[in-house]
Amino acid sequence: GDDTVQTNVVPIVTACREMSETKTGALIVIGQQSDLRLIAEGGIALDAKVSTSLIKNIFFKNAPLHDGAALIEGDRIVAAKCILPVTQSDVPKSFGTRHRAAIGMSEISDAIILVVSDETGAISIANNGRINLNIPSDRLGAVLQKYLISKK
Repeated sequence: GDDTVQTNVVPIVTACREMSETKTGALIVIGQQSDLRLIAEGGIALDAKVSTSLIKNIFFKNAPLHDGAALIEGDRIVAAKCILPVTQSDVPKSFGTRHRAAIGMSEISDAIILVVSDETGAISIANNGRINLNIPSDRLGAVLQKYLISKK
């Protein structure tokens, strides 16, 4: 409904930029209208306020929760270590599991999915079955905001 809290992208963008610099792989799902309860239930329940340090903590290399996706709804990180559906569509061989999962998730929901590559540090955003690769980190906030607004 209209009482949903808008997601503040600033701490998310900051975390992604910092993880990009250290080539820390990350997969972050920002929920919008779609019901993502099944995704949340497949992960580890958190329900904590979104913060840069918490996001970085979740994806810290070898941290217990770094595998899978973190799910954000409104201003809460609802769950971590969530399993996402991997796309069945034809994607480049170079795409790793995170990118395939991001596209897969974007095919079954209106969520916006952020990927930080642990190989290149590149940041990508998936939405609506498509992935926008290698977003310059200084443009990330603007691009993310555009995706969020396009649904309103």
